[in-house]
This record gives sequence, structure tokens and C-alpha cells, in this order.
Amino acid sequence: MEVKYWCVRPGTFRLDGGAMFGIIPRPLWQKTAPPDQDNRINLALRLWLIKTSNKVILVDTGIGDYHGPKFDGRFAVVGGQDPIKTALREAENLSPEDITDVVISHLHFDHAGGLTHLTQNATICSRFPMAHLHLHRQHYEYALKATERDAGSFHQNYFGPVIQDHEARGLISWHQGNSGIILSDHDYQLQFKTSMGHTPYLMHPFDSQYFYMADLVPTAAHIHVPWIMAYDMVPGVSTSDKRQLLNFCIEQKLTLLFEHDPDNWGAIVTYDKEKDQFSCQKTFQQLTPGACPIPSNR
Repeated sequence: MEVKYWCVRPGTFRLDGGAMFGIIPRPLWQKTAPPDQDNRINLALRLWLIKTSNKVILVDTGIGDYHGPKFDGRFAVVGGQDPIKTALREAENLSPEDITDVVISHLHFDHAGGLTHLTQNATICSRFPMAHLHLHRQHYEYALKATERDAGSFHQNYFGPVIQDHEARGLISWHQGNSGIILSDHDYQLQFKTSMGHTPYLMHPFDSQYFYMADLVPTAAHIHVPWIMAYDMVPGVSTSDKRQLLNFCIEQKLTLLFEHDPDNWGAIVTYDKEKDQFSCQKTFQQLTPGACPIPSNR
């Protein structure tokens, strides 16, 4: 069975560089991520699109287009109106209605915001009305009762009605535990592993070729184990998660996919035992702004 892959980039945004690199001093991180006058660095909103014989699968959905000028200015959001629709059109002329399955790594606004579409009268509805949603049950329960520290990252008023609508129509699969199978289509299988340090039960989808790192390794610079975001709820756990999952990718010969790297859609990672250090053996640039095909070796 032929499987096709794309990286879909419906826009960019900016976050504080210090927050993105935690305890790493600015003289180090600014070499790879130059900040603007407000100390913000440029970041991609990069989604993983998979097309099998029977399914069109989208992993994460970006930030959405309905937050308003104040929000968009604070985070320097660039994407325009209905950015998902525009980006998908560049991938074999697909539309949001063609998506059969949407997998959400976690429910932070820059990953799940694109689930929601606002009509002209500000009614909340699903941007992917025909899709089956795949969510982690324990993460969803956490998102509904997040701590004061990270509650602002979960926009329940936007994703809540959409999830409830899909559940009412029997269009949700709830996943649990630290690993499992998300879906299968003949000989194609999409699985997941979780990490716990950034947010509880962050779901990392992977198959026989690619591993979606989401916010555990958001950019190529974050391959270094101590380079952990200040956004992470338990940074020490993130270092352990990162080491474990990078080793898994090396053992399984998987290419990493970066959700937020502004230039590189992915990398092949290697490990130097003497230095006890992971590094990018090879990186892959995204040269087109919206969607770009990525290799399939099947």
C-alpha cells in the first residue's frame, strides 16, 4: 500500500526565547534562534499529514484564526484567514472535509486551536466535521482541570464544544496509557508513546518512518537533552522523556518531525556515547511556506 506524507505549515508565531529554552543562557540559544526586539523567536506551526488508501490523517491543527488582533499581536501570529484550508490545498488539493482522522498531541492552543471554526455569527463548530478525533483520555481530563500555572494554555471555551460535538456523533477515539495503537489501515499502523514532563500524557504519534516530537523537542536546537522549555510542568521529567524517546527513534531508525522549528521539518538523530550527547546527523529543510511532501520509503 502506498503511503504519502506531507508537512503542513498553516502559519508561524513567536514566543519568548527565554521561555522556549528555559535555563539555557541567551548567548547560547540566540545563535540558533535570533530574537526580535521583544525577545521573541520565530516558530513554525507544523502539522503531519498522512494519506493511506482509505484515510487522510492530520496530526495537530495549529493555532487557528479566531483569537483576535490583541492575541495575534502578542504572539505575532501569521497565517491569514482559514490557514488550514489554504495549507491543505497545497497538499494534493485537499480540504478540511477530506480529513478522516485528526490526532491531537495535546490540547495547548497552538496545537488544538485549529480544531475550531467560527461562523460569521461567531458560532463554534468543528473545522474537520467529518473527521474522527483521536485524543488521550488522561490528558483531556487534565486539560479540563489544569493548574493555575498552565491553565492559560488550554482554551476550553474553543476546543470543548468541538470535542463534545464529535463525541455526540460517535467520532472520537479515546486513548489511554503510555503507549498504544492510534489507528490501522491494512498494513499501515499509526502508534503513540507519551511523555509527561511538558504536560501530562502528551501523545507522540509515530509509524515505521516518522516520529512526531511535538513540544518535547520542538526544534532541532532542542535535541540537546538539557535544552528544556520553561513551559514544561516538570522539566526534570522532560529530560528523562527526551532521552528515552530519542533512543527509541535511533533504535527504530525513525526520522524526527519538528512541530515548531521555523526552518527544518525534521532530522535524523545520532548519539555519541563518549560525549553522552545526541545531535542531528542530518536535518531536512522546509522550503515552501504552506505544505511540502516528505519522503516515503514504503
